Amino acid sequence: MSARRHVFIYVQHLLGVGHLKRAATLAGALVAAGMEVTVASGGPPVAGIAFGGARLVQLPPASSADMTFKTLLDESGRPIDEAWKRRRAQALLDAWRESGAHALLVELFPFGRRQMRFELLPLLEEAAAARPRPAIVCSLRDLLGGQKSRERQEESVALAERFFDRVLVHSDPSVVRLERSFPLAPRLAAKVEYSGYVVDAPPQERKTAAGHGEVIVSAGGGAVGEALLDAAMRGRALTSLKERPWRVLAGHNLNAAAYERLARLAHGGITLERARTDFTTLLGNCELSVSQAGYNTLMETLAARARAVVVPFTGVAETEQTERARCFAERGLLEWVDERKLDPSRLAQAIDRAAAKPRPEPGAIDLNGAVRSAELMAEWAGASPR
Repeated sequence: MSARRHVFIYVQHLLGVGHLKRAATLAGALVAAGMEVTVASGGPPVAGIAFGGARLVQLPPASSADMTFKTLLDESGRPIDEAWKRRRAQALLDAWRESGAHALLVELFPFGRRQMRFELLPLLEEAAAARPRPAIVCSLRDLLGGQKSRERQEESVALAERFFDRVLVHSDPSVVRLERSFPLAPRLAAKVEYSGYVVDAPPQERKTAAGHGEVIVSAGGGAVGEALLDAAMRGRALTSLKERPWRVLAGHNLNAAAYERLARLAHGGITLERARTDFTTLLGNCELSVSQAGYNTLMETLAARARAVVVPFTGVAETEQTERARCFAERGLLEWVDERKLDPSRLAQAIDRAAAKPRPEPGAIDLNGAVRSAELMAEWAGASPR
C-alpha cells in the first residue's frame, strides 16, 4: 500500500449535478494536497466534470423519478429492486476494500440520502470495524433541504454518533451555521467543523472576453429551471439592461419541448444555449447574473464578484435555496425573488436593483472551503480523530 494518505469519497446525485460537482472540487483539492483519492459516484455519469486526478469509480447509476425523490430508477429507467440493491451494495464494498483508504468521506448521509441506507450502512459498519480504523467523515453543504421531522433528526444524530468522527460543514459559520437547517446540531458540536464554502478557484486571468457586458441567465442542469428562464427572457424589455446582450443557458437536463418553447423567445439580442464550459469566465466578465440559488452556482457567482439576482427553487417543500438566498441578501451580496411570486415584472425590478449596486467586495465570505477541507482531511486521515 502507498505511504500516501488515501481518501475514499462517496457521492450520490439523484436529480441535479450539484452534489457531484462539489465532490469533484473536493477531490481535486485533496489530490493537490498530496493525497490519493477514490470517488465512488452513484448517479448517472456527467460529461464535463473533472475530478482533478482522482480515481473515479462509477457505480451502477441511480436517479430519481421526480422531485419527491421517493422512487429511484436504475440505468434503464426502471424502478430499482432488491436484486439491484444487492449488486450495488456489493460494488460499493468492493471499491472501498480495493482502495485501502485511510479516511471515508460520505456526502450528505446521515442527514439526507436515506434512500441509500441499503448500501451505506454496510459500508459504514465495515469501515467502523476495520483495524486500524479509518477516519469517517460526513460532508455537508451549508443548508439541508426540506423540513425534517423530529424523529428523522433524532435518527440522524444517532447515526452520526454511532459511525462518524467528524461532520464537515462546507459553510462560513459567520453566514450559515448548521443549526439554521438542523435544530439538533448543538448535540453534535464536538464533531462539527466548518471549512468555508467550496468552490473552484476562478481563473487568475480571463483569456477571453466571453460574456463581457452581458446579462447571463442560467438554471444549472436545467431540470427545474424553465420558469426562471422564461420570466427572464420575457422581462428583458422591462429592465434598464434591455440594450445589453443577454445569454440564456438552459442546461442539458431541460427537456426538448421546453427548450423549443424558450427558443421562440430568443430574438432581439437574446442568445439561447444549452450550456457553456466557460461559465465561470462568463460570470467574471458579465454585467449581471440571473440564476437559481443552488450551492455551486451561487458560490461561483460570488467568487466571480458578479452582481446577481437569484430565484431560489422551491418545489416539493424545498427550503434550502430560499434560506441561502435570504442569508446572502441580508449581507447585500445579491437580490432575490421568491419563485412562488415570479413574473417578468418582479424579476425585472430585482435586476434593476442589482444592476445599480457595485460588485461585491472580495473576501465578503470565506470561499476557501476546498483547500481547508483538504487540510482537515489530511490531518484526520493521518490519525483517527478518536
